[in-house]
Amino acid sequence: QVQLVESGGGLVQAGGSLRLSCAASGRIFSIATINWYRQAPGKQRGLVAGITSGGITNYAESVKGRFTISRDNAKNTVYLQMNSLKPEDTAVYYCNAKYGLDYWGQGTQVTVSS
Repeated sequence: QVQLVESGGGLVQAGGSLRLSCAASGRIFSIATINWYRQAPGKQRGLVAGITSGGITNYAESVKGRFTISRDNAKNTVYLQMNSLKPEDTAVYYCNAKYGLDYWGQGTQVTVSS
C-alpha cells in the first residue's frame, strides 16, 4: 500500500517557478516508478514527467527543458521543479506511483496567470 500527498501548488505569474512535492508512505516507494500527471479543465489527464527507481527520467515534450523531476528515497519524496511556467501549464497536478498497481494522490492546483 502506498499513500501519496502532493503539496507546493499555487498561483504564479507566467515565467515564474514552483516546486511540487509528493510525499509517500509505504515500503515500495523506493522501488516504484513515480510520475507526475496533470489535468486541465475539460482535458484528459496526461503524463508530465516520470522517474524510475534507478533515477531514469522522462518528460512530456511540452515541459522538456522547463521541468525537472527528482527523488529523495531517504525522504520518500519526489519533486517536480517547474520553471518558466506558462498559462497552459495550469492544471491539477497528481502524483502517481506504479508498482504493479497504480496509486494516486489527491492532486494540487497549479494556476499560471498571464
